[in-house]
Amino acid sequence: MLNRRLGNTDLIVSPLGYGSMGLRGPRTWGVRVVEEYDAERMLNAVIDQGINFIDTSPDYGICEHRIGKYLSSRRSEYFLATKCGCVPVQHADYLEISHRWEPSVVRANLENSLRRLQTDYLDILQFHGGDARTLQENGLIDLLNAFRLEGKIRYLGVSSSLPNLPDLLGTGSFDTIQVPFSCLAPEHADLIREAEARSVGVIVRGGIAHGGPDAEIQRDKLNAIWQRANLDELVPAGMSRAEFILRHTLAIAANHTIIVGTSNLTHLRDNVAAARLGPLPIDLCEQVDKRVAEIIQAR
Repeated sequence: MLNRRLGNTDLIVSPLGYGSMGLRGPRTWGVRVVEEYDAERMLNAVIDQGINFIDTSPDYGICEHRIGKYLSSRRSEYFLATKCGCVPVQHADYLEISHRWEPSVVRANLENSLRRLQTDYLDILQFHGGDARTLQENGLIDLLNAFRLEGKIRYLGVSSSLPNLPDLLGTGSFDTIQVPFSCLAPEHADLIREAEARSVGVIVRGGIAHGGPDAEIQRDKLNAIWQRANLDELVPAGMSRAEFILRHTLAIAANHTIIVGTSNLTHLRDNVAAARLGPLPIDLCEQVDKRVAEIIQAR
């Protein structure tokens, strides 16, 4: 894979990153419950396959703990991003997720994440949502900058979406943004271009999860766009839909790394193989974008 600089940072990241939510463990949500042995295999396979960017969060059950347990000895081989503002509450059979924008919460998130991840520093600490006014008025951006001066974090980020992301990007405070995007969900394309103009690093989530009929998690609205745009007609022979969607996302130079979450080793290897093939041809991407835009505009 041809690695890319993440915005104006000094992080040279693999275009395919790893979104670790699928390793959240039991008593959380969803159907992908991964046992310890399989979590260890998956995390080490991620690094072995050449992926050097891992995204996680305190909201993801025991995920941070697993990364620390199985990858702390390989800390120099990957960049690590987690999140803050998180107040997860573990109930008997499910994990309740909420967020509070208070200094005590953010400080506790950082301290606990460093302990669970078995590291002295984070490459990126991201607000897990929030709006610009609240983060500024509560002194939280200043707090993250203080963490940076202490050497506990290297860069500030935010994982967000419309309608809050424009104001967050407008603060000029963030080194990276994390946004949902795929050819079937292009609503954040203008913000990605704005981030590029500001030299802000772009981390894309949902590059395949926000994809079409081959996605591990099915979304009926996106499948409908795929079908109505007749995108199967554009998929080259021998190429899977998942590869098609991932390589379309890779064709946007401002998308510095696409964090794809999977707990399936075969899917991981397929994703890496697709990333190594590089972006789709520009003319093919333009055909996809035109068809999808027509469908979205007609709704």
